[in-house]
Amino acid sequence: MSRRRDPVERADQQSTDLYDVSTWEPRSPLDRAAYAIYSGISYGLRAIVLLVALVITLALLVQPGILVAEQPLLGVFFGLSIVPAALLAAFIWYTDITTGEPLRLLVATFVLAVLFATFAAVVNSLTRPWFEVIPVIGTALFFFLIVGPVEEAVKLLAVRVFAYRSETFDAVIDGAVYGAVAGLGFAAIENAIYIASTVAEAEVGIFTAATGIATVRALVGPGHVIYSAIAGYYLGLAKFNPQYAGPLVVKGLLVASIVHATYNTTVGFVPDVLVAFYPISPEFAFIGYVILFDLAIGYYLYRKIVRYRRTYASIRDDSGTPPEPESTEFDPPSR
Repeated sequence: MSRRRDPVERADQQSTDLYDVSTWEPRSPLDRAAYAIYSGISYGLRAIVLLVALVITLALLVQPGILVAEQPLLGVFFGLSIVPAALLAAFIWYTDITTGEPLRLLVATFVLAVLFATFAAVVNSLTRPWFEVIPVIGTALFFFLIVGPVEEAVKLLAVRVFAYRSETFDAVIDGAVYGAVAGLGFAAIENAIYIASTVAEAEVGIFTAATGIATVRALVGPGHVIYSAIAGYYLGLAKFNPQYAGPLVVKGLLVASIVHATYNTTVGFVPDVLVAFYPISPEFAFIGYVILFDLAIGYYLYRKIVRYRRTYASIRDDSGTPPEPESTEFDPPSR
């Protein structure tokens, strides 16, 4: 998107110094001081947000850390619980037909998703009591108004902070890749907290308790990857469609949030309905429903990726020069 210009600048034909008339750049000591103060506030706020996220994350990981120190085997269950989600994220990364994404940005996105997931944990914990007093529909409202939007927003934020700003984010499909990695990071810390709290409260042996909850969390993890990859795909579209960037980001969040909330709502009763009508065990009904739900939503994402890949293969420019994305309102001002 081209920079908007004042009428004086448009009429000038670039022959006059318009500093402090219709253009501006840091020249004087006061200019440079103003620029430095603004940069300090901008980066300072970002640092504060990251610091707060780190403190909350460390606080939430105290219990898992203590349990792993006492029972090292529990760390194995933490790792195994994210294997399906990691495999799915790796598959989405593999489907990126354009240039590969640098490892440093993938790792940064993963770590930021771990940190920002704690914001969702705090918001969910504080708001849940408000909805628990609402009869019948309280839980569903909680999932659709709080859990879905908040969790998908913090995962997308993990992509937005660093990866989105990078020059290597040079294709729409990159948004799906980074979104998937953010979903993996979110699933990793969520699984650790769930497994640790379940084991701590269980009255059975650690192996029995950890096996059960780790299996459940392993099934849930791929959903986080799929939902945030969908939102990330639309973030990628937003970067290359600056005139519609805002609505595209909102659309991606709406799709991801609604799907996420639908899963959270239906998984609580659909397996019971299946058990009531079919001679199957509750465990089999739960596993079957989660897999079918993820396959259905995953197919939605897969179709988008496949369509992108086919189009890229058929019309790409073999010059080797990737297109430059235009600036949007989400980008920092050029210097």
